[in-house]
Amino acid sequence: MKTLQELGLQIPQILLPKNIDLKTWSVIACDQYTQDKDYWKKAQENAGDKPSTLNLILPEVYLNDSDKPERIQKIRNTMHDYLQNGVFDSEKNCFVYLERKTTYGRTRKGLVAQIDLDTYEWKPFSTANIRATEATIVDRIPPRMEIRKGAPLELPHIMLLVNDKNHILVEETGKTVKTKAPLYQGDLMNNGGSITGWAVETEDEIKNFTNALNQIALENTAADGSTFLFAVGDGNHSLATAKAVWEEHKKELLQNGASQEEIAQNPVRFALIEIVNIYDEGLTFEPIHRVIFNINNDELISFLCKKLNGTLQELSSKDELEAAVKNSTNYFGFTYKKDGSQKYTLLKTQLSDLAVACLQPEIDEFLKSAPAQNNCTGEIDYIHGSDEVLKLGEKENSCGILLPPIVKDSFFETINGRGPLPRKSFSMGEADEKRFYLECRKLF
Repeated sequence: MKTLQELGLQIPQILLPKNIDLKTWSVIACDQYTQDKDYWKKAQENAGDKPSTLNLILPEVYLNDSDKPERIQKIRNTMHDYLQNGVFDSEKNCFVYLERKTTYGRTRKGLVAQIDLDTYEWKPFSTANIRATEATIVDRIPPRMEIRKGAPLELPHIMLLVNDKNHILVEETGKTVKTKAPLYQGDLMNNGGSITGWAVETEDEIKNFTNALNQIALENTAADGSTFLFAVGDGNHSLATAKAVWEEHKKELLQNGASQEEIAQNPVRFALIEIVNIYDEGLTFEPIHRVIFNINNDELISFLCKKLNGTLQELSSKDELEAAVKNSTNYFGFTYKKDGSQKYTLLKTQLSDLAVACLQPEIDEFLKSAPAQNNCTGEIDYIHGSDEVLKLGEKENSCGILLPPIVKDSFFETINGRGPLPRKSFSMGEADEKRFYLECRKLF
């Protein structure tokens, strides 16, 4: 039987704030609401002057603002302040089993753990233990490295999927620890639902966890001996960033004569994550929609219709458009303004492959040619939640594109066979079901 270390996991040193008020401490993942500064202003109002993870992250809505260096420095200073001035309780050596209840009536179960970044690879057709599920945009890594490099603390919003049909890892661990008092419990801000977490720390709890992980590893080992243990469900670019920071830091350690033991135990080598069973009934796969700005909308839709061999149908309302797309596997919905009125256009196709895998390359092709043809800038954003897409589609010079749902059966097999899906292919749940920052770990 393999040890946790051989499987690429370690028990983390968890930091939690004293006297936790989750409504002010916890905020949603930084890669949400990337076009909605009002959401983040409201989060700031909710946090007020209290200690909050909002002060320890850089929401991506601000990633391209001119004051980014000042924001990053302020984050560093706040991390040091929280560590030095008694915001945190003493470190706790444990995994964390959690249950997240959302306002949609779903409960997602998870396990917070620490993974070895040397057992993860984001490049296509990797045979690593931990693999990317979506194509990684290399240009997105350096700006995120600026935030992680030298940061005293790490806060996870990365979620890893485990292929556990028998529910022996996350769910069984939960059954054994829920008899104890929780580490934390409370409601989350801004329609985030509630969350409760329990420590997984006794010898028997760790032993059962390890046994279950070994069984899952065995079931997911290929004929060539490679094991596909975890797939990155959320936070592909964040984990790729952590890997890049570690590779850079490892080079520095080697140049400075660090021992193999020092390298093996260096905190930067690891990343804090949440493990979620892909078969968890509380986990839904939602499509990540597209919004395209500053293009000729009619030309875009006509282009995609021709490329995907589809037919177009004009609908009368956003509700009708949303329902038609949601009830399909290969329909796309477009909403945009034309001559002062709102348009709702349904693109019907007969695609048998994953819809987003067919759509995204054609969008990319159109955007490459559109500026030359029409003097358009052609910018694209990726949006969680249909409500946000429909709202953005009401703005001038924008086109919201709704994508159909993704079926999660044979998900691991698909990734194993064809490599990562196109960038931003799916989302685990709706936008406000995303992971909230809560647990911390010392990094640099």
